[in-house]
Amino acid sequence: MLVRIIKSYRDIIVICDADLLGKKFEDAEFQLDLEKEFFKGEETSEEKTIGIMQHMLKEDATFNIVGKKSVNTALKAGIISQKEIKKIQDVPFVMVLA
Repeated sequence: MLVRIIKSYRDIIVICDADLLGKKFEDAEFQLDLEKEFFKGEETSEEKTIGIMQHMLKEDATFNIVGKKSVNTALKAGIISQKEIKKIQDVPFVMVLA
């Protein structure tokens, strides 16, 4: 997984499966453009990513999470529920506004 923290008034945590970086997905309802500029982050283990997610949730961060591994990690971290997950071309994604 790639994890990037964008510092701003409300920090943005971008998490995506490494194999999806640079790809674009769309259907009639949604479009996901995993641009390298925005989604490229540090390769991070599941354990470290869970720690980052749980800490940043307490800091009132916003999350953009894309990919099966990344979304499953967010479920394990307890920051999302199954009902929040959307899919586009079988790629799960979720936005969390804490």
